[in-house]
Amino acid sequence: MKKITGLFIALAFIFACNNSEKQTTTTEAETTEKELAYASFGDKISAEDVLSKEDIIATYDNLKVGDTINTKMAGTIKEVCSKKGCWMTLDLNGEDEVMVKFKDYGFFMPLNAKGDVIVNGKAFVSETTVEELRHYAEDAGKSEEEIASITTPERTLSFVADGVLLQQ
Repeated sequence: MKKITGLFIALAFIFACNNSEKQTTTTEAETTEKELAYASFGDKISAEDVLSKEDIIATYDNLKVGDTINTKMAGTIKEVCSKKGCWMTLDLNGEDEVMVKFKDYGFFMPLNAKGDVIVNGKAFVSETTVEELRHYAEDAGKSEEEIASITTPERTLSFVADGVLLQQ
């Protein structure tokens, strides 16, 4: 009987040691996930299958006004609407930027949002009127002189997002 009891104690000790190793591994995995944490806005989306900045620029180069493509892309927030967070612009490569609005005005970004984001939705090219450009400049807090200097429409890389992941 003493041998059986001793055997059970030894097995319990072995299993206890195995469990502590698994807990350490889990803690390391949790730390890695925390480093890649995102705040989610709009529809729930994943951070997988995201087009690179180079790929999305090539995609936009092939679009004409009126064309639309469903995609998921990454970018860096350049500017957010200072009144409601109802739009943002993403910098792709220092030259190209994308105007992002949110599907059905269904969600907004924090006014102080900064950093990298992943957006899912529809990419398209549009022509933005002078009136709209002035409105966006006003929302962004531009001076009266800067607003008045807007005199021609511009070809805009646009995106309507149904979901956004903001890297924290």
